Amino acid sequence: MGARSKARKRALDVLYEADLRGVDPVTLIADRVGSTDVPPVNDYTITLVEGVTAHRSRIDDLISEHAEGWTLQRMPAVDRAVLRIGLFELLWAADVPDAVAIDEAVELAKGLSTDDSPRFVNGVLGRIAVIADQLRAVL
Repeated sequence: MGARSKARKRALDVLYEADLRGVDPVTLIADRVGSTDVPPVNDYTITLVEGVTAHRSRIDDLISEHAEGWTLQRMPAVDRAVLRIGLFELLWAADVPDAVAIDEAVELAKGLSTDDSPRFVNGVLGRIAVIADQLRAVL
């Protein structure tokens, strides 16, 4: 697994934990960065957590609009976190090609969520990818 894939997995862990505990993800990652009890935190993990947090309102709106038949509250927490990371990379990480952002999100879903999650994540991000250039123009 590459460094960025590991960073995505770690960001997913932080976002998932923050969601379940109802705490701020940036505060949680800051605590991890300053701790000697956990492995060092990759800079890209920090970028993802901070980026998802900074754009969370817009990210959640887009997920809600394109997740046919699902509300954010009804989605498994892991799927929410995966979609948030994937959508952040899709729209705000200029150095990550759209296909890579989607593939990495699908891989996270395959390894950590339900059997139906990879197809669901791929569908939501795929629908948004079609209009990604238009969305980026107004961000």
